[in-house]
Formats: sequence, structure tokens, C-alpha cells
Amino acid sequence: MEYREAAPEGRMLETLIELSEDWERENITYEYQKNEPEDVTDKRVFVAEENGEVVAFLLGHTEGSKNRSSIIPDGAPCFWVDELYVTKPYRGRGIGRELLARAEGTAKMEGAAAILLVATAKNYRPLLHFYIDEVGLDFFSAILFRRL
Repeated sequence: MEYREAAPEGRMLETLIELSEDWERENITYEYQKNEPEDVTDKRVFVAEENGEVVAFLLGHTEGSKNRSSIIPDGAPCFWVDELYVTKPYRGRGIGRELLARAEGTAKMEGAAAILLVATAKNYRPLLHFYIDEVGLDFFSAILFRRL
């Protein structure tokens, strides 16, 4: 498996859009809608490739912390993970963990104070296990719901 940061343009942009369409079709995340080019072009992109084929991606961006003074000083640069997707045949192989580690390492080198994400999935237990137990992120908050 090869990991790298990629520019969201040309064939890579097309691939990211196609993978987001796959994610939408899987229907594993509430209300996820495939990306449009403008959703991707201003993001940092980390990919995992096998034999030249992208099998997973992480999209993220850096912005100053807002209203999180209890965990991060206001205005501190933070790297937000906007999307992390591993195609179904490649799940459970540590690919998502490695993409997250590479994004985190890059963000840390560039002076980010924290890495943050909002995680959503219909099957939340494996998601929380991945981010908390396997990757080592801390839990900050949750929005719970019941449809009426």
C-alpha cells in the first residue's frame, strides 16, 4: 500500500468524486451526499493507493479554533478531518488509521494544535471503537437523536 498527499485536481479529483459516490450508495452515513468538485478543491487530500488505484482517502483543512477554549485555546490552528473513507474491500486493514496518522503528522509539522473531526455513521459502535480505541482520539461531545 502506498500513502501520499495528493492535489485535488485532474484525474485525482475525478477519483475522489467517484469514491464519494460509492460512499453515498453504501448509505452507511446519515445524509451523506457525494462531493462536488467545489467540495474537494480547497481541501488537503491524503490517499492510499494499491497498484495505482486509490482505495481510501482523507479530506481535511486547517482553521483556527472557535469556541473550544475548554480543550483548545481560541484561535489555535487545528486540522479538521472532513472525510475519511476506505472502500469496502480494504476495510479492517489499518488503512484509515495510517491515513489519519499521516494527516496528523503533517498537521503537527505545520503547527496545528489539534486534530479534530465530527464522526457520523449509522453503525456508530465500530466508528467510536476505531477513533477512540484504535486511533486514540479523545471524546469531546455527542449529538444524540431520535426521529419523531
